[in-house]
Amino acid sequence: QLQLVESGGGLVQPGGSLRLSCAASGFTFDDFAIGWFRQAPGKEREGVSCISSSGGSPNYADSVKGRFTISRDSAKNTVYLQMHSLKPEDTAVYYCAADSLGYCLGYDYWGQGTLVTVSS
Repeated sequence: QLQLVESGGGLVQPGGSLRLSCAASGFTFDDFAIGWFRQAPGKEREGVSCISSSGGSPNYADSVKGRFTISRDSAKNTVYLQMHSLKPEDTAVYYCAADSLGYCLGYDYWGQGTLVTVSS
């Protein structure tokens, strides 16, 4: 059974950092691209970042470039989203998703999400 489980969310002050994790199981991790998305209250879901199955050339939304870094650890079947210089507008539920084609083009499976709240 394919499963994606996010963790690492929480409350952080503006300017702080968090690292989100997306633990994958039930599929061949190295074949899938993994993306991070977020949805703030009252807003549409937006793509944040994605890393291809090969791990090369990750992409980022303009709003997080230079502050967020995505990485993957094949030994742990986990993708991370390191977030620095957090802003109140980063507050959202963050989801990871898996793309079976490996190229960050379309997502077949989704996690349940983890809440990030940036507030003083």
